[in-house]
Amino acid sequence: MAAGAVLPGVARSVEQAAQARPGAMLPRSTPCVCLYSKVLIKVGYIDLPMIVQALGFDGVDLSVEHDGHVLPDKAENQLMPALEACTGIGLDVPMITTGLTKAQDRESEEVLGLATYIRVPFFRPGNWKFTGPVEIEMQLPYVQRDVANLALLGRYTKMAMGIHNYMDGAEGAAVADISRVIRPIDPQWVGYDFDVAYATREGGPAGFEGPLGIALPRLKMVTVRDFKWDQPPGGARTAKPCPLGDGVVDFAKFFAALAKARFAGPITLPVDHSPAGEVEAIKHDLAFVRKQIAAAYGG
Repeated sequence: MAAGAVLPGVARSVEQAAQARPGAMLPRSTPCVCLYSKVLIKVGYIDLPMIVQALGFDGVDLSVEHDGHVLPDKAENQLMPALEACTGIGLDVPMITTGLTKAQDRESEEVLGLATYIRVPFFRPGNWKFTGPVEIEMQLPYVQRDVANLALLGRYTKMAMGIHNYMDGAEGAAVADISRVIRPIDPQWVGYDFDVAYATREGGPAGFEGPLGIALPRLKMVTVRDFKWDQPPGGARTAKPCPLGDGVVDFAKFFAALAKARFAGPITLPVDHSPAGEVEAIKHDLAFVRKQIAAAYGG
């Protein structure tokens, strides 16, 4: 009831837009491997698709954030040209990454309402940050309200939301905590953007398997990164990003689980390990993921 009350007048106009959308991604039997566009933030959104395609990616995870390729407050002028630049050369845009947390914000209505014309099937919202167990209990109803409202807007735009299990500086974003928030909401429209590295950190000695077991029934997207444990003498242990395959994540087991579940959604590469050679690092991570997909899915 609350979700319906938040969106007066928006539902009809956005639903009409969704029905008018041209073209869409073709069905896939293997994941769509995407580059998170902010990796190439120095490249303008018009030139971005040609570079991403030349690097060998299937698609792009377009950053529609305040420090991304498309600025949310400029979406009316920037988003459609950015999306059409991709689809115009045959590059898929299976998802956009946003900072959206409230459906009633004008930016949410504009971003999702415009993205629906290109049939972008998924979006990643922003983060809801907690600071401890007491705060989680107090804020849970408010976060559920926000997520339910965004899910309603997503339903009208036919865009499913995948919440990222982001661990750095956002306690309460572990998979188990997200599960508590989204459990009562229609799984068709709300699920997970599963980050295997963060889940590995969350799962401890058991790794990502516990969190993945919770996420799989609602899995929408996957983020692939790796890390090493770094503990200086006398200091606390920290997770240090590294190239895929050089860290502690068991990718063979992870991709085998994805293949067993017949996951064919988008996989995003954030390439966030501060490489000296940017292009070489991107190519390395892409080749690694391609190899894992071939081994797990066959062919």
